[in-house]
Amino acid sequence: MKTILLIDDNEDIRNNTAEILQLSNYRVLTAENGMKGLELAIAEQPDLIICDIMMPELDGFGVLHAIHNNEKLTNTPFIFLTAKAERSDFRKGMEQGADDYITKPFSGTELLNAVESRIKKNVLLKQDIAPGMEGVHHLMNISSGKSSIQKITEDRNINRYKKKQIVYTEGNHPNRLFFVLKGKVKAYKTNDEGKELVTELYRPGDFLGHIALLEGSVYHDTAAAMEDTELAIIPREEFDELMHTNPELSQKFIQLLANNVSSLEDKLVGLAYDSLRKKVANALIVLQKKYQDACETSFVIDINRESLATIAGTAKESLIRTLSDFKTEKLVDIAEGKITILNLKKLENMVN
Repeated sequence: MKTILLIDDNEDIRNNTAEILQLSNYRVLTAENGMKGLELAIAEQPDLIICDIMMPELDGFGVLHAIHNNEKLTNTPFIFLTAKAERSDFRKGMEQGADDYITKPFSGTELLNAVESRIKKNVLLKQDIAPGMEGVHHLMNISSGKSSIQKITEDRNINRYKKKQIVYTEGNHPNRLFFVLKGKVKAYKTNDEGKELVTELYRPGDFLGHIALLEGSVYHDTAAAMEDTELAIIPREEFDELMHTNPELSQKFIQLLANNVSSLEDKLVGLAYDSLRKKVANALIVLQKKYQDACETSFVIDINRESLATIAGTAKESLIRTLSDFKTEKLVDIAEGKITILNLKKLENMVN
């Protein structure tokens, strides 16, 4: 049973509203002013808060501000109750982070529709979000109720890249978000001597170029196609509009698109402290986990040694020697330059 906190200084409205909610199988807590309502919210941590704007001691805006500054309550859905004479105030409430408003007088149907909608969206937003376009479809459906596929793909352009063709370059300012439809893309940094270090790999269903957009900065690496690739282009304006649609949505979108940050940190630690054998083993594991389809029982790594060396963060000659050792130890098989992992478990447990 979901718990709703109702804060209103008008006793008749408070009692009538509470009765409607209770008849719809909600547990209802009531408070006659903002201070008591805030105390109840902290103590009970309700699933939804319905709050009047004009109240003694602490008005609705004060309650909303306090809720958003409480770590345990900050994501609690918040609905304002506002009289017609106060309707101009609702915009202020929405700008401060309220999720919805209901104008007095309201019907039981209006009340229940608003409550059910907000609780349902909050439950969905707490679910784990799938990576890539699937996750964005899910998030946009929650946010707007519109067809996410139509909204994000309407009138988009598709850019096609040949193998080794540059998608974007380090130091340039971003003006679009890329989504991989087909092919493979690598992001890499280059030192003064021209040596590459691969920072990320992308496959169909992945976004790239998002970190610079989220930071409002330039690209920190260069991206290039590893094979013939098709990328969907989402203009920056559409991306910004999506990010500002809903505070909860933008928080989830940032989480969705920036989930490579921790893995990048792990990669940097590995490059600094891992042995050569472990670096090569990790590179093979990354490629298999990144590109093997769930339906495939075996996976062949078809990549030139120079590119594989940049992923492992080592010299090509050292990589070739290590692969030869792995083949002798029956950890991998190599035929016509293509690599098949024979013992994934041993590679994963490679001693440093």
